[in-house]
Amino acid sequence: MTVYSPAPSGIGIIGTGSYLPERIVSNETVAARAGVTAEWVERKTGIRERRYAADHEAASDLATEAAVRALADAGARPEDLAWIVVATSTPDHPQPATAAFVQHRLGASGAAAFDLNAVCAGFVAALHTGSRLLAVPETDGRRRLALVIGSEVYSRIIDPEDRRTAPLFGDGAGAVVLGPVSGDRGLLGTGMRTDGHLHGLIGVTAGGSRKPASEKTVARGDHFFRMRGRDVRDFVERELPGAVAGTLDAFGVTADAVDHFVPHQANGEMLRSVAAGLGLTSARVHLPVERHGNTGAASIPLALDEARRAGEPSDGDLVLLAGFGGGMTLGTALLRWGR
Repeated sequence: MTVYSPAPSGIGIIGTGSYLPERIVSNETVAARAGVTAEWVERKTGIRERRYAADHEAASDLATEAAVRALADAGARPEDLAWIVVATSTPDHPQPATAAFVQHRLGASGAAAFDLNAVCAGFVAALHTGSRLLAVPETDGRRRLALVIGSEVYSRIIDPEDRRTAPLFGDGAGAVVLGPVSGDRGLLGTGMRTDGHLHGLIGVTAGGSRKPASEKTVARGDHFFRMRGRDVRDFVERELPGAVAGTLDAFGVTADAVDHFVPHQANGEMLRSVAAGLGLTSARVHLPVERHGNTGAASIPLALDEARRAGEPSDGDLVLLAGFGGGMTLGTALLRWGR
C-alpha cells in the first residue's frame, strides 16, 4: 500500500547543486572486466560512460561538494541550515552518519545531521523528511533551511566481473536546499511504498549484524552489491506506472499537466520504455543516465541540477520525481517549481 502525504505548504527547493568525480570510465573499460563488449553494455543499459571517485574520495566528500554548490545557488550560508539529511547506501563508514562529516566540512555547526537509507529511492524519502522537518518552527520562532543530499560511491561495492551490475553503476552526488517559497510553489506531496517481501532482489548481504564481515564472506564476495536484474526490471515495469498514476490522482493532477519527469536513472533503455507508457504526453523526460550511469540516491538530484543549469524547469512548471530501489521501495514526489 502506498502512503500519500500532502506536503507542508510554502516549502520548496530554493537551490540545487551536484558533483561528479573527475575520472570518466568508459564502456570499454568496464566491459573488459565483466567479460562483455562495449556495444553490449550500451545496448542493454543505454549507458555510455560513468564516473568513479578518486581513491581519496568517499560519499561525504562528494556530498560536501554538491552541498556547497547548492548553498551557493540558494544564496544561503551553512549557518542558515537547521537540518542536513544525507540519503546514501554507500556511507563513509557503518557509523557515524555520513551527514556528520558533511556538517563538519561545511562548518554548519548549528544544523542537526543524519543519514537515511532507502537505496535508490533514498532521495525522495529524504526530500519528504526534510520538508516535514521544516514544517514546524524552532522554539525560538526561527524557520531555517534544510539541506537534502543524495551521495553514492558504488564503485567501491560492485564486483567488476559481474556483468549484471558493473556496467550500470557510477559515483556522484546531488543536493537541494529546502526553504520557504511563495504562492502555490513548492513541494505538493509525496507517495512512498515498500514491498518488503522482495527484499532479496537487491542488496549487499555481508558487513551488517546479520552476516558480519569475515574472511569467508570476503572470499565469497558477499560484500559486493548484487542484483537480480530481470526481476528488478519486471518490478519497475509492473509497478512504476501505477505509482505515478496514483500520485497524480492523489494530488489532483492529470498526466498531461506534468512538465518535467525526473526518474531515478537506473537503466536508460528501460526508462525510455517505461516513460513511453506513463501517459506523460507533455513532459520533458530527463535521462542523463547515459553519461552518469546509475548513481543510486544521487541520480535524481544530479539530473535535476543538470536540468537547472540548462535553464529548466521554468517558474511554475510541474515536476514529477520518481525513485525506486532496494527493499523494494518506490517513492514519488510532485512539486511546483519556483521560489
